[in-house]
Amino acid sequence: MVWDLSVELIHATVQLEQPLGDGTRTVGTGFLVKAPTPDGRPRTILVTANHVFAKMPGANARIGYRFSNSDGSWSYSPQTLKIRERGGEELWTKHPARDVAAIEITAPPEFAKAAIPVDWLAKDDTFSKNGVAAGDQMMALGFPRGLAANQAGFPILRSGKVASYPVAPANVFPTFLLDFTVFPGNSGGPVFMSEGARRRPGSVEAQEVQFVAGLLTQQVELNNERLEIGIVTHAKYIRETIARLDDPLAPVTVAHADNSTGARAASAEEAVSPD
Repeated sequence: MVWDLSVELIHATVQLEQPLGDGTRTVGTGFLVKAPTPDGRPRTILVTANHVFAKMPGANARIGYRFSNSDGSWSYSPQTLKIRERGGEELWTKHPARDVAAIEITAPPEFAKAAIPVDWLAKDDTFSKNGVAAGDQMMALGFPRGLAANQAGFPILRSGKVASYPVAPANVFPTFLLDFTVFPGNSGGPVFMSEGARRRPGSVEAQEVQFVAGLLTQQVELNNERLEIGIVTHAKYIRETIARLDDPLAPVTVAHADNSTGARAASAEEAVSPD
């Protein structure tokens, strides 16, 4: 492969925010996916955690686009994203069983090009094919407490190790744990694996492994104490949510277990920072 998933996802990840009218704002994270319609029409999809949109009370959010300038600098230019009708009807599609949301957007051409192909999302067998297990390192992108990496509005890249076993199959274990400190504002950010050389099960040669494993949806908290563990929802459920944009009755997986017992959402509701 000639692409670097870390860099590609940095460009595809955006800050989502909604001013609350009192000098503060609610913040979450999302990322863009290139998912053509069944008839082949190009389409850009914004993916985030369902609770990010659900906790934004207004009809319009803001999506943090970034544009490159001729001198090598970048400009941060948030634009309006309509998420509800006037009557309160939600315009996004949500997974009926998992904390995942998707909405078709019209992004500026420069930003639409940054959307990652839907094929980069892990499938049901991706973890087993690549031997993903406890102790493997994954990376995550987001805007903790609404903080960006710089004035250009790029997301902050962090990492953690897979902290649960087993992690597959997704229909049995729809979420997995990541040894990673979650802050409000991280919700909805992509979690991914990008290794230059990894020996897959049954293979004698090391191969490059790059895929989006899922999105961050919760933090583990017990008796009001943060355990510095994040909960990641498997990318399989992102795929199912996107499929429901075209067919609201598209089948979804009903998982038999869940690692989120005792956890609560790292919700956008808490990610209140100065406007």
